[in-house]
Amino acid sequence: MPAQAPTSATRPQANAVAKPGGHSGLAANALSGPQKAMHKLGLRRPIDLALHLPLRYEDETRITRLCDAAEGDMVQIEATVTHCEVQIRGRRQLVATVDDGTDTCTLRFLNFYPSQQKALAAGNRVRARGEVRGGFAGLTMVHPVCKSAESALPEALTPVYPSSAALPQAYLRRAIQSSLGRADLSESIPPEILNETSHFGISNLHSSLLFLHYPAPNVTLATLEDRSHPAWQRLKLEELLAQQISQLQARQERAVLQAPALSASQAPDSLYAQLLASLPFGLTNAQTRVGEEIAQDLGRPVPMHRLLQGDVGAGKTVVAALAAARCIDAGWQCALMVPTEILAGQHFTKLAAWLEPLLAPRGLRVAWLTSNVKGKARREMLAAIASGEAGLVIGTHAVIQDKVQFKRLALAIIDEQHRFGVAQRLALREKMDSAGSEPHLLMMTATPIPRTLAMSYYADLDVSTLDELPPGRTPIVTKLIADGRRDEVVQRIRQQIDQGRQVYWVCPLIEESEALDLVNATATHQALSDALPDQMIGLLHSRLPVPEKTAVMSLFTQGQMQVLVSTTVIEVGVDVPNASLMVIEHAERFGLSQLHQLRGRVGRGAAASACVLLYGTGESGRLSDTAKARLKAMADTNDGFEIARRDLDIRGPGEFLGSRQSGAALLRFADLETDTALLEWARQAAPRMLRDYPELAQRHVERWLGTKAEFLKA
Repeated sequence: MPAQAPTSATRPQANAVAKPGGHSGLAANALSGPQKAMHKLGLRRPIDLALHLPLRYEDETRITRLCDAAEGDMVQIEATVTHCEVQIRGRRQLVATVDDGTDTCTLRFLNFYPSQQKALAAGNRVRARGEVRGGFAGLTMVHPVCKSAESALPEALTPVYPSSAALPQAYLRRAIQSSLGRADLSESIPPEILNETSHFGISNLHSSLLFLHYPAPNVTLATLEDRSHPAWQRLKLEELLAQQISQLQARQERAVLQAPALSASQAPDSLYAQLLASLPFGLTNAQTRVGEEIAQDLGRPVPMHRLLQGDVGAGKTVVAALAAARCIDAGWQCALMVPTEILAGQHFTKLAAWLEPLLAPRGLRVAWLTSNVKGKARREMLAAIASGEAGLVIGTHAVIQDKVQFKRLALAIIDEQHRFGVAQRLALREKMDSAGSEPHLLMMTATPIPRTLAMSYYADLDVSTLDELPPGRTPIVTKLIADGRRDEVVQRIRQQIDQGRQVYWVCPLIEESEALDLVNATATHQALSDALPDQMIGLLHSRLPVPEKTAVMSLFTQGQMQVLVSTTVIEVGVDVPNASLMVIEHAERFGLSQLHQLRGRVGRGAAASACVLLYGTGESGRLSDTAKARLKAMADTNDGFEIARRDLDIRGPGEFLGSRQSGAALLRFADLETDTALLEWARQAAPRMLRDYPELAQRHVERWLGTKAEFLKA
């Protein structure tokens, strides 16, 4: 590995640009265009630029003779210009002919500047890099990168960085080369901890970074592309350690905060005991176990920070209701925040039916608050929340608005937590007035978290898992059917309706889109209405006014509507036990977790249920490999954890993290599937760093995350 960055004589040459420098303290309007573009990419500090690694490399270290160049090769030639002129062939073009002594080549520029025309004057010796094309006129390069042949060849590969149109590669290369000399690249991992990584073949940080920015031309490119080179391993190790330390710091910071200790009442007349006795079903073993884990957390005077994960239909709502009952028993309030009005309505209907009869004798109630609650009703809800009369508050993001004042909030429950942004979750937690205190937090998700993801992005959480479905849930049969067989699907719908069952038909779009050739919800609704004229066919999408949404859902829930055509607004929370068939239009366009959520809307009653994945192949006549993998996974298994594992393989972590990543980028370098050994090491090293080397640990986190670590606390 090179011990230092290439010198001006050997590093990749670039056209002169304004000198990038220490502009981090400048006002945004004082920055140049490229500087603003760098800020937008998060490149504010010298270390940010040093850690901005190449996407790929170009080999400008060697010259290829034209007689050795094959069509399609990306090569660099050195030749003398024999002729240059501006031609008018529909548009102005700069055309130059060059000769390297072994063959000739035409250089063609469709866009050019006078300076380029001057540089390509006949007799000049130039170096050109581009893709060689053949043809009747001989070898050609279109828009090659040209420079004078007088400069020495670089000794390292030329980096090509992630950038934007406003940030030229030449400018970015100069900025990064400058930052490598200014950034603090001293070791932040103590030798005794770092020595434990010797079996990974890892070198020091400084030489690893220099190598990755300027690799020697004889390096095996495959080890750079698959990130298996020891230099890449060092960067991934550093990144994972920073993430693990920041997660532990968040956990430690919460440990010094105060939260109300909600001791569980054992009295038979407690709200918890009465709710448990009144439920029309018994709890599963998993629900009982998870309920006890939550009860133990609530009984401590430090904030609970727990993620409740469970497959579709595993009974998370019951666990949340029992946790709310414990909170209300202790004299405090509970808030349940959900992502959509439809889901909020479903929760309110179910929880109010369970709790209202038990709360009324206590002078308490369940409050309902969404953006659609207005006027007198809204004022009444706000007053009930402020007075403490509302023991449980259910709503959308309206719950966190400034005008919503809780009297004694002690428990915040967030359903489908990945659908909320960091700021929204923090706002709910800040609804407690006492300084140094925050409510207990229970986050719920029906998207099971793969183990490697739980080890990394959720390392600061306690995770409870509902790994058992309630008895009576019928297995769902999943069928893959090509779009050309729609008539068979409509016939299947007729059969289900004749048996007294109901049907969902989900579409990815509301209206026609020129960009995507997808059958839309409106057209499908009309087609099904024509095919089933004697049936009530409903249409539901996010652009409908809320009263219409409520009316449509009410008709379907009560069984008066036989078919509901909908967009993914019904993805979570909708519970209609009589629905036995789910048809998903253009299933190849959906993510795996979303398909699994939609499939979970059926199979909630005693009737045999099915999910039809209706797929199209588009103009190509074939599905992409990713779409095939998704559909195969859906047909293979109903297990949400297996679905989650495959989804992580196909899509990466973003699907699971949702807005938790806001302000804190996903892992840029490490891969959760292939770098598990590095992740295990980081998990072991992080607590030792915090305990024995707190200053180095803080420096390490600041180097890698800056202020982004704050967002991991959400």
